Amino acid sequence: MDELERLKAALDAERIAPRAQAREAAIGAALAAYDVNAATRRQGTRVANRLRNAAHAASEILTGKRHMRMSHALAGGVSLAVLMLAVMTAASLQTIESYKWRDASEPRSVPASTPAANEADEERQEVAARADVAADAVAPSGAPATATATAESFDDQSASLPAVGAPLPAPSPEAGMMEKYSAALSAAGSAVAPQMAARDAAAGFVDPAPPATYHDEGRDNFETIETNPLKVTAEEPVSTFSIDVDTSSYSFMRASLNNGVMPQDDSVRVEEMINYFPYDYPGPDSAETPFNASVTVMPTPWNAGTKLVHIGIKGFDIAPAERPHANLVFLIDTSGSMEEANKLPLLINSMKLLVAELEPDDTVAIVVYAGSAGTVLEPTPASERAKIDAALENLSAGGSTAGAEGIRQAYQLAEQSFDKDGVNRVILATDGDFNVGITDIDELQGFVEREREEGIFLSVLGFGMGNYNDALMQALAQNGNGAAAYIDTLGEARKVLVEESTSTLFPIAKDVKIQVEFNPATVAEYRLIGYETRLLNREDFNNDRVDAGEIGSGHTVTALYEVTPAASDARLVDNLRYQSPAPAAGDTAVSDTGGEYGFLRIRYKLPEEDTSRLIETPISTAEEVSRSGGGTVAREARFAASVAAFGQLLRGGRYTGDFGYDDVIALANANKGADEFGYRAEFVNLVRLAESAAPMETLQRR
Repeated sequence: MDELERLKAALDAERIAPRAQAREAAIGAALAAYDVNAATRRQGTRVANRLRNAAHAASEILTGKRHMRMSHALAGGVSLAVLMLAVMTAASLQTIESYKWRDASEPRSVPASTPAANEADEERQEVAARADVAADAVAPSGAPATATATAESFDDQSASLPAVGAPLPAPSPEAGMMEKYSAALSAAGSAVAPQMAARDAAAGFVDPAPPATYHDEGRDNFETIETNPLKVTAEEPVSTFSIDVDTSSYSFMRASLNNGVMPQDDSVRVEEMINYFPYDYPGPDSAETPFNASVTVMPTPWNAGTKLVHIGIKGFDIAPAERPHANLVFLIDTSGSMEEANKLPLLINSMKLLVAELEPDDTVAIVVYAGSAGTVLEPTPASERAKIDAALENLSAGGSTAGAEGIRQAYQLAEQSFDKDGVNRVILATDGDFNVGITDIDELQGFVEREREEGIFLSVLGFGMGNYNDALMQALAQNGNGAAAYIDTLGEARKVLVEESTSTLFPIAKDVKIQVEFNPATVAEYRLIGYETRLLNREDFNNDRVDAGEIGSGHTVTALYEVTPAASDARLVDNLRYQSPAPAAGDTAVSDTGGEYGFLRIRYKLPEEDTSRLIETPISTAEEVSRSGGGTVAREARFAASVAAFGQLLRGGRYTGDFGYDDVIALANANKGADEFGYRAEFVNLVRLAESAAPMETLQRR
């Protein structure tokens, strides 16, 4: 109050006699500009700039003098003093409905019952009521609109208001608050705008341009990947890895190429590109055998001297009537880095798509996190879709990122509604930027692992570019028995959360591991294409304590090995001088296994079990098909090979020889099949985009 008293004394000393109408017009204009701007913005406005400009305009009208730009603190004091005068002289105050606003510094999600929420609500009502009185004093309902609008902006971040001279319609007797504001703004503009514009021009003063929308560049974080090397069968005949059903690498690659930029090498995980597509593999007959494995051997498209061993797995597709109950918790990042259009707004619409796919008795809870974390929606039946959608639509972005606390609260909610016979899953939606609280990947990973053992799984949905922390999201998803997907468009959200919702939400097998033993008599060399981040030690295959990937209902998984036959001239590694000679053709061991390239083993656990089961099948030379022959599975294998070739080219093409983008396009087009959703046609277009994409994003000047 000391500052306000000093300001009042200073104004009294100058014996200023303000004109009542001009004073009310200035107040109405300032508040109207603020409300017009705030009504069209998702995020809040800069309060300091608003107060400064409102005080500047009001002071000039009251004193008739041009003042220097004041500090934010002084401007705030003058604004409050003028508002107090308006309140004291007004005949009455009108009570209006709460006007919704948010400042950039205000927490985004405050429960309505908190003191902070109550205080904010009172302030909203007081500001709106004062503005309504000022508007009535200048332009009562039904008065003719003879004034013009002002071009002066009362917020540095907002767009300009209508130009001087632009007519505004008169408010009707039933005019709402915004119409009255427009009339007040129009009247104030005719008296204020010309003088202020002339004075600003004479003084050479230009308001600063609105800042560009915040966007990080070059801060995407991916785990470093070293391409799988060639293995000599005689030295290392066994290959072991965990399956990978994630698809985030493909979507991120697509987003990069659609922006005209090649994806970073480490963002390209070839197996995720291959597994992005559904494949027409034969499935199992019952859930007791949760998946079926198909094996095909064919010539390698990029190397005439080698062959591709294709392993295709198709999961059992649960009928809708047999789906277990779903207990879901949406853990949503609402920090400041999520403000861009391809982040929080896209996230909200994506989650609404998923809610629409749930059964009425499924439950949804929502936890959000920024500088702190909080529950926005307690577990709610999916039948109350309007309530869930409303909670999602009320989210906004701002603040830092306390992701670890959000994860803790989300799991706590999942435990409250735990269903031992259903699916209990936390779905984390974020750009991965955790910068408050626990940020260490290993510590977060350990927490997720412990919760996984209690039956609560974690899936991750990634959003945005420029600040995307893929390394963290991969670690969380892999250790939470869930999948990681990257959502770059609403179409991708529909694919992941609608068309593939059952495979995303409902597991049919967990800890699925693949082990292939190659036959040195028929295979001289081999290499696994992709799966670099999923490799396991040989002894891990039989250890049920070692975690691996899960397969969802109806999911398909594909793995490819490039193998060099023992008699091929395409061998890259010479025989050792002192190496034992290969078995002779007449040896018993060779005659028994000479018809096999190798032996395939698959271990898995049913979702409710802790002991693994085993599937075994030989990789026979009888499985070979020609370059264009074979049936449906062979066609699907060749399309997978085209995707594998493209992924390898994006990573530098170390083993693909002269095979180029045009060859990828030709191979893909020849094996597209039905392509019901157009995913394969889109893939071909992405290959064309790669031919002209820039190697790196150009930093934008701001």
